[in-house]
Amino acid sequence: MANEEWWHSAACRDEDPELFFPVSNMGPSAQQTARAKAVCARCPVRAECLSYALDNGLDHGIFGGLTEHERRDLVRRERRDDRVRNSPPEAA
Repeated sequence: MANEEWWHSAACRDEDPELFFPVSNMGPSAQQTARAKAVCARCPVRAECLSYALDNGLDHGIFGGLTEHERRDLVRRERRDDRVRNSPPEAA
């Protein structure tokens, strides 16, 4: 499968796109988020979808099984881990 054609295999392809854009994290929207994540959980191109969202700075919606808040947290953790890995060792 060509890298730019991953979405043809996406589990969400036949779902209502609105499912992946809940308006909040509470009440019915929390249930909507859970349903969207269930679709992502069975998706064969979940990693490609998440990479697409991260590479393109998508701020809204559920991509690759993560909400926008979860993606921001992931990016922060990765940046922090990169800083720790790349920092010079402390002198004894």
